[in-house]
Amino acid sequence: MTAVALESPEESRKTAFVGMVMGLASWAMLFASLFFAYAMVRLRAPGWPPEGTAPLPRLMPGFNTLILLASSVVLHLGVVRRPGTDRPGALVRTLWTTIGLGSLFLLLQTGLWVALWRSGFQIGSGPYGSVFYGLTVFHAVHVLAGLVALAWLIPGANRGDYTSNQQNAVRLSALFWHFVDVVWVVMYVAVYLV
Repeated sequence: MTAVALESPEESRKTAFVGMVMGLASWAMLFASLFFAYAMVRLRAPGWPPEGTAPLPRLMPGFNTLILLASSVVLHLGVVRRPGTDRPGALVRTLWTTIGLGSLFLLLQTGLWVALWRSGFQIGSGPYGSVFYGLTVFHAVHVLAGLVALAWLIPGANRGDYTSNQQNAVRLSALFWHFVDVVWVVMYVAVYLV
């Protein structure tokens, strides 16, 4: 019989980090394929936006961009603390604030979809509509997944399970959240501004 060597906590953290990076890389490829589809639709169109389609609004998505960037800043500042500076409840407030901002983003994005849908810009209105909704809905699903991951951390944060020396779950969740935010910034520039 052979003994199985167990990973040390440090090795376990490294393994989890590599797993998260690999997961983010696969999601990045999925988003890249959607951006490629959007670019193909755009390159093949004789004009932009396509004839009969009103330009997309910029103000609400711009505000949404600021909301997501603020949520990333709040989460980053709440997670990256120097040892010995942990205050009871600080992480819980950080998580709730980030969840609140992310939820506001989803609420405003839903309002934008409804307004666009009612104006006639729908999934079935051609390749432009299908790629637009494909990109933005796929992103919203990832925002929702990030909110679930952050909410999952709250009970442990309330118990004080996450200290500056043991925040792997928090750091990995924050890494995912920052990824979702970066994807949105790229999407905002590519879809709404350019």
